[in-house]
Amino acid sequence: MKIRYRITAVLCVGILVFQTEAYAQSRLTPLQQRHVSGFVSHELDQQKARTAAAAGVHAPAVPGASLSSTPSATAYTPVNSDSCKQTIGSNVKVNQNCLNLSDPDLQGRAQAQNETAIAQDPTNFSNLVAAFNDYRRGDGTCGVAYSLDGGQHWNDSTTPNGFTRGANFGGVARQYWQASGDPSVAFDTKGNAYLDCQVFMRGFGTTNNPDASSAIYVFRSTRNHGASWNFPGRAVVEDYDTIGNTLQDKPYMTVDNRVGSPFQDRVYVTWTNFAADGTGYIMESYSNDYGESFSAPQAISGGGTLCPNSFGLPTPHGSCNENQDSQPFTGPDGTLYVVFNNYNNAVTGADNRNQVLVVKSIDGGVTFSAPVKVSDFYDLPDCATYQAGQDAGRACVPEKGANQNSVFRASNYPSGAVSPKNGAVAVTLASYINRNSNETTGCTPAGFSVFGVNLYTGTKVACSNQIVLSVSTNAGASFTGTTTDPRSLPVVGVQKKVADEFFQWAAFTRYGTLAVSYYDRSYGNDDTTGSLDVSASWSSDGIHYGTTRATSSSMPLPTQFPDAQGNSLFIGDYAGLSALNGIRPIWADTRNSDLFLCPGTGLPGVPPQVCGATEPNGLQANDQDVFMTTIGQDNQNEQ
Repeated sequence: MKIRYRITAVLCVGILVFQTEAYAQSRLTPLQQRHVSGFVSHELDQQKARTAAAAGVHAPAVPGASLSSTPSATAYTPVNSDSCKQTIGSNVKVNQNCLNLSDPDLQGRAQAQNETAIAQDPTNFSNLVAAFNDYRRGDGTCGVAYSLDGGQHWNDSTTPNGFTRGANFGGVARQYWQASGDPSVAFDTKGNAYLDCQVFMRGFGTTNNPDASSAIYVFRSTRNHGASWNFPGRAVVEDYDTIGNTLQDKPYMTVDNRVGSPFQDRVYVTWTNFAADGTGYIMESYSNDYGESFSAPQAISGGGTLCPNSFGLPTPHGSCNENQDSQPFTGPDGTLYVVFNNYNNAVTGADNRNQVLVVKSIDGGVTFSAPVKVSDFYDLPDCATYQAGQDAGRACVPEKGANQNSVFRASNYPSGAVSPKNGAVAVTLASYINRNSNETTGCTPAGFSVFGVNLYTGTKVACSNQIVLSVSTNAGASFTGTTTDPRSLPVVGVQKKVADEFFQWAAFTRYGTLAVSYYDRSYGNDDTTGSLDVSASWSSDGIHYGTTRATSSSMPLPTQFPDAQGNSLFIGDYAGLSALNGIRPIWADTRNSDLFLCPGTGLPGVPPQVCGATEPNGLQANDQDVFMTTIGQDNQNEQ
């Protein structure tokens, strides 16, 4: 989550050209950099994107273009004494701020919200808490909002994460943090809400401060519905780093909120520790005192025959030493499961699969089992290869056809849950090779790019990322995907035409219906324009699905955090879901226009005016807000 840049000047044909060189966290190995979360990698590259965008955005030629009664005006101008609340059809805006006017070279900064999570109070279903990356203060922070009426209306709250105690950061009184993100939220059985938040320093090059520390903290909202939070945050892990070769990345949290569980109200956090030795182990810590203190972090990703390829790196905590995208979740009996992506599997020829593994704890997160294979999966394709060199070194979700505007970084990850009805462990994951996209349809694995990112024959023509399901009926001892190729696993949901699905989340309703939400390009011409929709699917048996469109209209490709073409490099890493009563997906939404100071205004004698803008690629500049909706009814015969 950190930007570190050294600026060097080079004289080229009499012109002073400034070149950006990633610093600090770029001292992670190339393998670690490839696996860091999209949020972090975006931050590492942001200086480059900002420099490219400075010459790119084009505001309207006519100054003083007026605001009309459109979603853009609603997102910018408050109504009466209220905030900039908004609905688009059945979709409700979660972040209540009004859009800031940022300079064109800082599109997204002070504006965007993305990377969403949502939780529902099991003691009061009307109380919801949402979290997201929130850039409204300029840099990213862990944004929070709460609703007391089931998501019909929302209010903002503030995470008090400006500084924490500094004893573990060189023995100072306070450790100030420059940025934060990767949030998640959960409730316990007493009505307390919890927020976990990754914080970090940007280090020398981006700032004049060489501190490159990172940490993870948990904040508690003590029985006031997420309206306020304790201060300071309670440390899960603190990493004092003045060099920039380590990173505590991609945390996620759950709370065991099953009444009667032997570990009722225990708080669990998992994350990836990118260490100085080049490894990336999944770590875990728990709290048994309502988030007041946490156990010593321990590596849990393990080792064994599932991980034969150690990349020549040390294996101090087992042979599964390169991992990312962990998610903890609990069963009705108190068992803790942690699913994660693992990259230590062996491949042959042009095959480029990786694997999802799971470990479990039956003693409240004290000890863990050896990893079990949930399924193989095929990650998204190398962006630069298929999108004219854009977003080099990252994967993305290319649209089909000639357009090359869909370049925001993305990766496939697992999301799991346990049925309260029969204890089945359901894990959803996305895979570029699947039942509907494989060699028979013209989509074939083709090895790796020079960046180590997947290549395929058929990208932009015959390949479609799909959400698949792997299930365990024996408490995680084995899964349907343990021995079944992703080409044969069931695909979640129903599409009128096969198109890309990604950024899914899974949850069970209290009656045992599996609910899954995801971005979906099967509507209209989304698959060729790159536009986005969100779908929600549900199933009582994991085979037969109902599916509905969650978005009331398609969302254009994002434009904030743009490259030189005006194509967004970042819209978050994931999108959340709650499903205790009704299905409540939450997502980053791009239907509101971005706004800027009109050229030629804000000068002596010329009052400032507000204008929209067009990116170099011809797309209307847009904002990233957080929206959600509610689908379905609360009854035992759900959908």
